[in-house]
Amino acid sequence: MLRTNRDKLVKVSVIGEVVSPVVGSAIYKVSADGEPVILPGVGGITYNIRVGDPACGWMADHVEPGVSLENRVSDSRMPQAQSRALNVLSCIGNEAVVVKGDAKGEKGVVVGKHGGIEHVMVDFPPEVMEKLVIEDRVMVKAYGVGLKLLDLPEVRVFNMDPGFLDALDPRIVDGELEVPVTHRVPAAIMGSGLGRSHVASGDYDITLFDDETVAEYGLEDLRLGDLVAIMDADNSYGRIYRKGAVTIGIVTHSNCVIAGHGPGVTTLLTSKTGKIKPIIDEKANIAHILKLRDDL
Repeated sequence: MLRTNRDKLVKVSVIGEVVSPVVGSAIYKVSADGEPVILPGVGGITYNIRVGDPACGWMADHVEPGVSLENRVSDSRMPQAQSRALNVLSCIGNEAVVVKGDAKGEKGVVVGKHGGIEHVMVDFPPEVMEKLVIEDRVMVKAYGVGLKLLDLPEVRVFNMDPGFLDALDPRIVDGELEVPVTHRVPAAIMGSGLGRSHVASGDYDITLFDDETVAEYGLEDLRLGDLVAIMDADNSYGRIYRKGAVTIGIVTHSNCVIAGHGPGVTTLLTSKTGKIKPIIDEKANIAHILKLRDDL
């Protein structure tokens, strides 16, 4: 097991409510091919799309798997501060507990963080989702912010529960962290989400509009919850192109039709010096790693 500073991390409660889907005032979205479309998007309880399901091919744009949470409490002194806390402090693999509604007491797992809309996505079993309704409240036991690898400081950790790191079971071999991933992705096709000064919340998107690149890297079968390696990408202080750097992230929302967008990736690990060695493993998906589904 990797040596970490987990004994120094703070575990704290954050809370959100199951948030309604939203539709912008424009109604139509114009695709990268110039076609106006009306499609489901962010928010809500997505009954038939969970981690482990395809990230592409749906009649959808930015759809979030499972249950989407947001904290809509506003403080006039610090507007949206509680919503930011939900998104920044929640980590992939955190336990989430329903604390209000017919599903009170049921537990799920944080599986994604979506930028812009600032949602946190939680995977619940289908029978629990049937009990949930919009505005039910879910508490997340936020744990993982500040996690470090003591024997490999060249690799920075973000948005990851220590328990998920254990389940992932990466190994240090010849001074590099070997991490299972389903795909390698070139930094050249990363889009929306670039330009931020940090990766403690949200995601950035894999654009899939160039058929040749999609075929070369086998990206047509990306799944929600896949761990992917973004090559030549450094996420240490925001998301940038840097030759030789490697970033590992988790696919957190579906494909998109809008230019510059695509399946979103929340950062988990990054090394600007390339101290991460991705190992292709088709089962490197959070649904398999945490045994969230019996039907895969």
